[in-house]
Amino acid sequence: MSDSTTTELITVLLVEDHKLTRIGLRTVLERTADIKVLGEAENGEDAVQKVGELRPNVVLMDVGMPIMDGIEAVNRIRELYPEVNSIMLTSHDNEEDVLASLSAGACGYCLKDVEPERLYTAIRAVNDGDIWLDSTIASRVMKIQQAKMSTNKKETQTSVAAPISQEPMKQKPPMAPMPDALSPREMEVLGLLVDGLSNQEIADRLIISLATAKTHVRNILNKLAVDDRTQAAVHAMRRGLV
Repeated sequence: MSDSTTTELITVLLVEDHKLTRIGLRTVLERTADIKVLGEAENGEDAVQKVGELRPNVVLMDVGMPIMDGIEAVNRIRELYPEVNSIMLTSHDNEEDVLASLSAGACGYCLKDVEPERLYTAIRAVNDGDIWLDSTIASRVMKIQQAKMSTNKKETQTSVAAPISQEPMKQKPPMAPMPDALSPREMEVLGLLVDGLSNQEIADRLIISLATAKTHVRNILNKLAVDDRTQAAVHAMRRGLV
C-alpha cells in the first residue's frame, strides 16, 4: 500500500463491461490508502443508476459499452449529479471519442495502458477539480486546436482574396490583451500545464508545494480569463505564449 499525504478518502465507481478488467482495476486501486472503490457497473445505464445510489467522488468510465456508451453516461451523470467528476479510462484514442468525452463533461481522459501511479494522480487531480489528460491525449487536443486555428486562418485569407464586395471588408478585431502579464514562474507553470502535467507533477517538477502550484494555476486561469486548464492551454497557443 502506497504512502499518501492525502487525508481525504476519494470514493470511486468503476464502469467497465469486461469483468477481468474491473477486477484488475479494483486490485490496482486497493493498493492506495486514499482511494476506495465503492462499486462497479457493467454499462452506462447501470453507471447512472449506481452514481445516484452511491454518490462517488469520481467515476472511472469506459467509452465503448453495451446498452449505453460511456460518453452518453457521462453526459447524463453531469446533468443529474454535477458534483460527481468522471474520468474516461479507455483504449479508444481517436479524436472523435476524445472531443465527445470532453464535450459531455468528462474531467479526465486516460488510456488503459496508463501506469498505476499516473492513474492515482489522475483520480486525485480530478477529485480536486482539475482537468487531467493523458500526455498523448493532451498533445492530440492541442494539435486539433492548432488545425482549427489554421483552417480559420486559411478561410480568412480566402475571403480576403475573393472579389471585393460593395461594402468594405471588416477586419477581425485582435485578441484582447491580458489584464495582467504572467510572471516568469507562471510562464513556467503554463508550459508544464500545456504539456498535460497535473498540479502535483508541476509541484514536483518545479520543487514547490502542491498549494503553491495550485495558486499559480489559479492565477494563470484568472489572468487568461478562462475556466479550466484545457482552455488555458488553447489560449496560450493562440497568444503565442508557449
